[in-house]
Amino acid sequence: MKDLLEEIVKALVDHPEDVKVQAVEGEQAVVYEVKVSSDDIGKVIGKQGRTANALRTLVRAAASKTGKNAMVNILS
Repeated sequence: MKDLLEEIVKALVDHPEDVKVQAVEGEQAVVYEVKVSSDDIGKVIGKQGRTANALRTLVRAAASKTGKNAMVNILS
């Protein structure tokens, strides 16, 4: 799932070499921390947060098959 999120974010940004995704796993949840260049933060968040919400929806849907909750945090 980490690889999926990383590939999607790399397709959105101008500096794909700066994209880093880190997974922090707990017992019942996984938090994916996405770090991008400060120039690309707006592209990952999108207008009114629509792109970020779409990323969160995709990750939550994919994680539901594993039985864990998933969250996406976008860091600059």
